[in-house]
Amino acid sequence: MKFKQKRGFTLIELLIVIVIVGLLASLVAPEMFSKVDSSRIKTAKAQMELLETSLNTYRLDMGSYPGNLDELIKSENKNWDGPYLPKEVPADPWGNPYVYTNQVDGNIGFSLMSYGRDGRQGGEGDDADIVHR
Repeated sequence: MKFKQKRGFTLIELLIVIVIVGLLASLVAPEMFSKVDSSRIKTAKAQMELLETSLNTYRLDMGSYPGNLDELIKSENKNWDGPYLPKEVPADPWGNPYVYTNQVDGNIGFSLMSYGRDGRQGGEGDDADIVHR
């Protein structure tokens, strides 16, 4: 009686493939994750531009900027002609609320800021504040 010999991979061959895949992943993964952070920064800037448009429309209707970003969605003021945003005020790409100030250095205007990846004021690189005035 003859047995047919089945061909397969040896344990050594499988380990070599796993090591090669691991090495490739360690080279490619850091580059891919850095793209995620730069995309979040670009998303934050785009959201702040959307908020700027809504804030300026509010100012044209009301004569001044709102006291807080929630007034873009609802207000008790009789001149209010909103909502000025199609949905709720978005959080920044890291899940934190945008920091809004309706007067900058005593002048009429506004400032929008995201504290970046770390969610704290200051920082460098991906943790740096993103400011829109």
